[in-house]
Order: sequence, then C-alpha cells, then structure tokens
Amino acid sequence: MKPLQIKHPHTIVDRSSELRNSPNELEKLWEKGKIIHLARQKFLVKSDRPKLLTAGEIKELSANFIPGLRIFLGILDGEAFFAFCTDVKSDQIEKFDKPTEELVGSEFENYKTLRETDGLFNDFEMSISLHAQALSNWHHSHPKCSKCGQTSTPAHGGTIRICDSCGGEHFPRVDHAIIVLLRDRADRIILGRQKIWPERRYSCFAGFVEPGEAFEQAVEREVLEEAGVGVSEIKYLGSQPWPFPASLMISFEAVTDTPELVRPDGDEIEAVKILSRTEFEAEIESGALLLPPEISVARKMIESWRNA
Repeated sequence: MKPLQIKHPHTIVDRSSELRNSPNELEKLWEKGKIIHLARQKFLVKSDRPKLLTAGEIKELSANFIPGLRIFLGILDGEAFFAFCTDVKSDQIEKFDKPTEELVGSEFENYKTLRETDGLFNDFEMSISLHAQALSNWHHSHPKCSKCGQTSTPAHGGTIRICDSCGGEHFPRVDHAIIVLLRDRADRIILGRQKIWPERRYSCFAGFVEPGEAFEQAVEREVLEEAGVGVSEIKYLGSQPWPFPASLMISFEAVTDTPELVRPDGDEIEAVKILSRTEFEAEIESGALLLPPEISVARKMIESWRNA
C-alpha cells in the first residue's frame, strides 16, 4: 500500500502578535485595513468569495447590525486584516437565520456559512475565515470569567478576554479530535455513516481525545468503539482547524487486519462500507455514496486514498 499524503496548510498571514498590545497602532491599522464581516456564523461574500470591507463600510452596517467585536487577524504583504464579528438587530434575527435560498433578493442574500462556500475560498481566504470564526465562537460562548463569574471584556486585538472584576486573563481553547482513514491489507477503504448526516454520506471515523489520552490511543479507541476492530500502523497525516464550534482535527491513517469483523456500533455509526477503488468509483457514479464537504480534512484524506 502506498503511504497517504494530504496537503498541509502553511502560514499565509503573519499574525503579528507584538501588535496585539498596542491599541493605538491597531486603531491605525483598522482605519486602513481590510475587514471581513461575520454575523451569526455567516460571512459576507461577493461572487462566492469573502467581501473585504473598509472601516467606513463597516460603519454603514449599523442599519441592520449591532456594534460588534474587532478581531485582528494579522498582516499580509503590508496590509492589515481584521474580522468584524457582530449580530443582527433583534427585529432582524428571524429573517437573517432563514436558509440562504430564502434570502435571495433581501439585504442578507450575500451572507453564507463556511460550509455553504464549500471549496470556493482560496487558502488565504479560508485561513482568515477559520481564524475569525474560531475566535468569534469562543467570545460568544465565554462572556464571563471562569474564576469569579463576572463579565469579561475582549482584549489584545480580540485574542483574549480579561475579567472586569478580578483581572483574570482567559485564552481561547480548542477541542482536539482525531480522524482516521481506515484501510485493510487489500487497500480497501472503510467508511462509516452517522445517523445525523445527509442521506448516503459516509466519511472517516472520528472522535474527541479524552483526558489523559495520547492521539494514537484515541485512534485505537475510536475505531474499536465505532467499527469494532483493532488497528495498527497508525501514521499522522496532518491537521485542520474546524471551528464548528471549536475543534482541531488531527488526521491519521491506520490499518486493520480483521475487516471481516467491521461492524457499526449502532449508536453513532449506523452503517459501514468497505470499498475497493473500483467499487468506490462505481458508488460515486451511481450516487450511492456522498462524500464529506470539500473544505473538510476528511475529504482530503479520502481523495488522497482515491488518487494513491
């Protein structure tokens, strides 16, 4: 079997952490910077790409949106990039939250989730969008100090929160999850299907890393729990931020010597498929198999096996 490879993300934007403690400098950068707008996990897009706004254009959003949070994303080619994370006014929430197809012709028709932009953003656009959504989600879910319970305020360019009462500093956390492309000795791919997914979608096995557990141990446990088999030859492939709401996906490949014992756990996984490349292509062609979104590391892993 050929070893699998996936494209590793590389650093595109200089996050320039030394500027985070300089509010005056950040204010100057904001006034001439490029800004993406994020509201209720939807990004403002133009022609299926993030629309980059000026500080003046951000002010014009006040008709439909409440004042929001500025997040400093970094510097690229001498230009500063920010995210403006906000919410719609209360009387507009019901309308804004409607499915995208129902917003055509409205003032909100150009707001889409990252999943809805699947595969359309380039590496740079995806990088700053994932960064913005991850921090926006964290600020939304952590408004108070975990030490004293009082309110906290964003600081350092939106990268931390400081308690208004005790002064405690709070930093974003991510939830580590492993994801595994499972193969057998015949180089057949083994995929599972969760009940909550769209009909016919299958993907790699995945789960959160538990306390006191190494990544490789999590791989062994998750595959055993979800597919009922042991694994060997665990190899790291890469990682991907996945802020839905706060995950970091750590991807691996692994091999099972007992594919005949593979079975769904009946809880998270309701069905499994064991496919050769010929069978895989036939199921794709017939529509019997729906793959994960292009933006996901799962899709990149499956495509790596497909093209090996």
